[in-house]
Amino acid sequence: MWISPAYAQAAAGGDGGGLVSLLPLVLIFVVFYFLLIRPQQKKMKAHKALIGAVRRGDRVVTGGGLLGHVTKVVSDNEVQVEIADGVRVRVVRSTLQDVVAKPEPADKSKGGESTAAPANDDAAEKPKGPLGGLASLLGGGPKSKKS
Repeated sequence: MWISPAYAQAAAGGDGGGLVSLLPLVLIFVVFYFLLIRPQQKKMKAHKALIGAVRRGDRVVTGGGLLGHVTKVVSDNEVQVEIADGVRVRVVRSTLQDVVAKPEPADKSKGGESTAAPANDDAAEKPKGPLGGLASLLGGGPKSKKS
């Protein structure tokens, strides 16, 4: 019934114990920085650049979900947005969520008319057959006749 003293506790030592216990916290901070903080900062910088480049004619989405066309850039902080025919509202630039479409710049050499065909009108890439593009993906594209 005698209790013997635990001599093994003193043998564990304490050299470097503070640094080793701090290492998991530093590792967690590094992981949070690269997975959460840094991507969020990049996203905020890209959004700020997008909103800063808003100009007349852009189609935008406001923070409330309204779609409209920018009719006038009032100041560095405000833009005028037409949300319906004849309905114009002044919106704080920071409340714009996204720029949906930017108008194409006019081609000055041809008087604003472009003669180039749209990218999706290429007749050579149109899928043929009843299954269309699915057959070519699965390896069952147009069969070549062998004589």
